[in-house]
Amino acid sequence: MLENYTPGEFTHAGETKPVYTRGHGPAVIVIHELPGITPNVVRFADWVVDAGFRVYMPLLVGEADRPVSAGYVLKSLARICISREFHVLASHRSSPVTEWLRALARHAHEEAGGKGVGAIGMCFSGNFALSMMMEPALMAPVLSQPSLPFPFGAERKAALHVSPGELQCLKERCAKGDKVLGLRFKGDVTSPAERFETLRRELGDAFEGIEIDDRFANPQSPEPRPHSVLTEDLIDRDGEPTKEAAKRVIAFFVERLRAP
Repeated sequence: MLENYTPGEFTHAGETKPVYTRGHGPAVIVIHELPGITPNVVRFADWVVDAGFRVYMPLLVGEADRPVSAGYVLKSLARICISREFHVLASHRSSPVTEWLRALARHAHEEAGGKGVGAIGMCFSGNFALSMMMEPALMAPVLSQPSLPFPFGAERKAALHVSPGELQCLKERCAKGDKVLGLRFKGDVTSPAERFETLRRELGDAFEGIEIDDRFANPQSPEPRPHSVLTEDLIDRDGEPTKEAAKRVIAFFVERLRAP
């Protein structure tokens, strides 16, 4: 499914990662979930391209275009747990990889032009878009089932995986008119409700949270329980809550990144 994407690389501070690009228009960074850039992640990226955006899809872990399997998920999970780029248990500190992602946002804005850049993180990368708001070009952050820090204990369930300075920057930007969009399934224990409660408390009306009942998840999903709102658990049919959530994400990018 990646045959229409241009493979490349982006380097910042000596760290080089693969990045797949496609499309024209304002830039949107699509950050994959575990286990990697799966076919359904590419399907969502295709929808963003079709809406008139240039997608930048970095590969942070796993492989490109490999389907989901239990073994593949466990292998990628082990990789992020031992990597210095990901602080999976940090409540009030972001993962170091977000610095590289902010640099990618700057590069994408310079290359694609427009008002600014959008970014969506999924699962382990879900909260990365919050840290990326430290980059002024990042104007449309989306959090899909944000799962870091791993929700062990009450503090981590409510935590946002950002530093106090990053949270203050986010709050100041939202006070001036910026917005944040979040998605999760109501019964998802890996992306707990307490996390969205924190976002509502800290950001007020600037946070739009979409929480979908578990019964609307794709029954054919390989996930053991509803989790991946825009990929494995999405039902690709108009009117389905997951498909409507995907449409809302794209509409959010349009609202934030397109000139009126």
